[in-house]
Amino acid sequence: MLKGKTILLGVTGGIAAYKAAALASALVKLHAAVEVVMTDHATKFITPLTFEQLTGRRTMVDTFDRNFSHQVEHISLAERTDLVIIAPATANVCAKLAHGLADDMLTTTVLACRCPKLIAPAMNTNMYENPVTQDNLQILRRYGWDVIDPASGRLACGATGKGKLPEPEELVQHILKHIGLPHDLCGKNVLVTAGPTQESLDPVRYLTNHSTGKMGYAIAKMAMLRGAAVTLVTGPTALTPPPFVKVVKVVSAEDMFQAVAAHSPDADYIFKAAAVADYTPAQYCDDKMKKIDADLSIPLERTRDILKYLGENRREGQIICGFSMETQNMVENSREKLNKKNVDMICANNLKQSGAGFGVDTNIITLITKDDTLELPLLSKEDAANAILNHAISMS
Repeated sequence: MLKGKTILLGVTGGIAAYKAAALASALVKLHAAVEVVMTDHATKFITPLTFEQLTGRRTMVDTFDRNFSHQVEHISLAERTDLVIIAPATANVCAKLAHGLADDMLTTTVLACRCPKLIAPAMNTNMYENPVTQDNLQILRRYGWDVIDPASGRLACGATGKGKLPEPEELVQHILKHIGLPHDLCGKNVLVTAGPTQESLDPVRYLTNHSTGKMGYAIAKMAMLRGAAVTLVTGPTALTPPPFVKVVKVVSAEDMFQAVAAHSPDADYIFKAAAVADYTPAQYCDDKMKKIDADLSIPLERTRDILKYLGENRREGQIICGFSMETQNMVENSREKLNKKNVDMICANNLKQSGAGFGVDTNIITLITKDDTLELPLLSKEDAANAILNHAISMS
C-alpha cells in the first residue's frame, strides 16, 4: 500500500527509540522507502547501523557529513519525502519544531518538507503535561502537524501515566490514513452497516445469521483510507473495528434501524452490508425455557426493512448501495431488489460460489445498477471494497 512512497522517519533521544526500529521494519514490509534521520542523542539509545540494516539505506545524523553526493542532502531528502513521522519525539525536539529552530540534520530537513507531518511525543508524564509542552504541541497542530497522542502506562522512569510511545502498529495506521490511498473521498460522509443482528428468543437463545461483518468492515476501512469521515454501524462481531472510524454498536435489527435512521441524513454514501435477521419474536419464552422446536413455535414478525427505508427517505445526491446473497437467479433477483428498494446499486454474490459469502477473506461480487452489470473476479474483501467504492464514486 506504500509502494513508491518515501517516508522520513525522525528518531530522537528517548528510551522509546527502540520502537522506531520495529516501525521502520513494518514500513519496509509495506514497500515504503524509509529514510531515517537521527538526532545525536538518539544514537546513544540505538545505533544508526540498526536502521541501515532494516531499511537498506544510509542513516543520517550529521548535517555536515561529507560522504553524500554534491546535492544539499537535507534539501534533496525533503523534496522527495511523501510523509514525515517523528517517533519518538522528545520535549526538546517538539519545542524546536514548534518555533522553527533548525540546528541539526533532523530539524533542518523537516523545516524544508512540505509533505504531511506526524509527530509522536514520548516522554515523562510531568514533562508531557507541562503547559509549555502542551503549548508547543498546540502550535504544531496549528501549523498542520498531526500530533499522535501518547499512550498511558508504566514509563521507563518508573512513573505511571501518559507519555508512552504508541505501538508501531498504531503508528503505521496513522501513516496509512495520510498516504495509504488517494483521498478521493475527502470531505464526504460514508455510512456503513456490517455484521449480524440478534433477536432474543429467551434469556439464553436468539435468532441470528452467519454474517461475520468482514465485507462491511473492509468498506469502512477503505473509505477511511480514501479520506472519508466514516460511521460504522455494526452488529455483534469478533472483528476489531478499523481505526479512525466512528463505531456505533447495535444488537437487534431495531437497534440497527434506529442507528441508520439517525446517521443517514448526513451521509453522502450509504453501504448497507449488514445481514439483518428478517424476523423478531413477537413474544419471549417463559422462565421455564420451553423447547423451541423446528417450527419455532414462538410467533415471529418481520423486522423493519432498513434498505427500503433508506430508499424512501433518501436526500438529493445521496448514493445508496445494498447487498444481496443469492443461491439462484442472482442477477434477476438482485435487480428486482434494486428497483423495489429504490437504491443505486446492489452488490450481489452467489453463496454457492467458492470464495464468496460469509466468513471468508475473499468475495466474488457482481455490481448491479439500473443501467449496468459488472462482474468482479475473485478478490480480497479489501480489494472488492475498493472496487465497490470506485463504482459508487463514479455514480455521484
